[in-house]
Amino acid sequence: MVYNQSNVDTANQTFYVLTIDVFLGVKKMSYKRIVFGEPIVFILSLVMVLVCAAASFADVKLPAAISDNMVLQQGMKVSVWGWAEPGEKVAVSGNWQSLGWHTTADKDGRWMVKIKPPKAGGPYEMTINGKNTITIKNILAGEVWVCSGQSNMERSVKRSANAEQEIVSANYPNIRLFTVRKTIADTPQNDCSGNWSSCSPETVADFSAAAYFFGRELHSQLGVPVGLIQTCWGGTPAEAWTRHEVLASDPELKPIVDRSDEAWGNYLNAMSDYTQELISWLSAAEKAHVEGGQIPSEPDKPRSPSGQRTPSRLYNAMIAPLVLYSRGGAIWYQGESNTGRAWQYRKLFPAMIENWRRDWRQDDFPFYYVQIAPFKYGKEFIGVELREAQLMALSVPNTGMAVITDIGNINDIHPKNKQDVGKRLALWAMAKTYGRKGIVYSGPIYKSMKIEGDKIRLFFDYVGGGLVAKDGPLTHFTIAGEDRKFVDAKAKIDGDTIVVSNDKVENPVAVRFAWSNTAVPNLFNKEGLPASSFKTDDWPGVTVNKK
Repeated sequence: MVYNQSNVDTANQTFYVLTIDVFLGVKKMSYKRIVFGEPIVFILSLVMVLVCAAASFADVKLPAAISDNMVLQQGMKVSVWGWAEPGEKVAVSGNWQSLGWHTTADKDGRWMVKIKPPKAGGPYEMTINGKNTITIKNILAGEVWVCSGQSNMERSVKRSANAEQEIVSANYPNIRLFTVRKTIADTPQNDCSGNWSSCSPETVADFSAAAYFFGRELHSQLGVPVGLIQTCWGGTPAEAWTRHEVLASDPELKPIVDRSDEAWGNYLNAMSDYTQELISWLSAAEKAHVEGGQIPSEPDKPRSPSGQRTPSRLYNAMIAPLVLYSRGGAIWYQGESNTGRAWQYRKLFPAMIENWRRDWRQDDFPFYYVQIAPFKYGKEFIGVELREAQLMALSVPNTGMAVITDIGNINDIHPKNKQDVGKRLALWAMAKTYGRKGIVYSGPIYKSMKIEGDKIRLFFDYVGGGLVAKDGPLTHFTIAGEDRKFVDAKAKIDGDTIVVSNDKVENPVAVRFAWSNTAVPNLFNKEGLPASSFKTDDWPGVTVNKK
């Protein structure tokens, strides 16, 4: 049944038309049959859209990230881009040098220039001239970092430890903050929503705590302006931040896309059925209204599978618009939403990093991340298997991992101590990106093992000034023989190695350390950085078949 102007009363016409229009539009069914009753309204709306689109090209326009209070990445040519009328001449100039840059908008109205930024500091101004003139003010040059992930990256300063004092003291005009508005998209977008602001007690409260404390440490150590771009969303898996083609082209990751496509197909079928039910309900409701009877209950609308967890949706809306913006590196705090498929994360996480680097057109920009903290997950070992996947990602060039087993909370998936999270990420950046010497930037990382009779000797990287056990003997070591049955083990520090044994395991073959979701071990180096959990074996885990 199709409702039109002749059989729908005036009071309810808009409701019926708009409701059915949305549903049939999703299914690509007969849209015109629904709106035909008001062709003039539809045509006028379309004309207004076209007029606005044409007007938007008449003036030079800039993306949200190119705006007042921005930070330009020092030490490299940076991109300035935007949109104009096709063929329009665009000139870009900065008050830090006499010569400017010129280009012409292409057939799609896009333009871009690569400019040489000023020396670290500021403020500076930049002018863009086309048919109109835009002046960008209060620009700084320094270090720019993209800060992404899920809820532990999104967690704000006002929800961190010692929040009140941190907010009051956050008067850093040379730290600039940009928050990408949370949104989703089916295809890669050219722009996002957001604006730059100077860091102050008024602006920092709702900004990412991990990002802010990281940036504050860099600013303090380097003495240059720092720009922080927050683009994160709580409860989201890594595949939401990864380009569709990357997922679909890899056999190990394609099940993610297939599962999403199947859910969408089921939804469309359900919406088709729902549309017919709704049309029948509208008829019955109208009849009941006219006859004074009881209006039947409206059918339940199927729930859309589309959302921030859908593969690639966040990459499209919250990463793709930034890939032309020059930056020094990225920090990442995510993983909790992928614990159920931790084994797959071994492939997914490096693929995402490679995806970002390729789209930013820099194969090895620094990418530092936080290993998730111990927590009481619902299924045994899924948390520690995700930590292992993150540990393995250190094989990706120019990456670094901040271990936080000692500052988490097994009863709270959102540890409040984000100050040390930021500091530990900054240690990696100071040592590896900025070349500061003499910095111990990681806790002990397992390197290799050697069987010595009924004992196993473990070797480590990043021992710093030496291995130490905090608060008594070493804890959370287990050992196993060929039967693969792990039992508690004695562990003793011997120089820069650890010797592990159990009298009941005469022929050991493997050792595991802190191998549980909630283990809070006490192995550190003398610089106070904790060791990552690890296992010496490659035996399959509980998530090995979860795709």
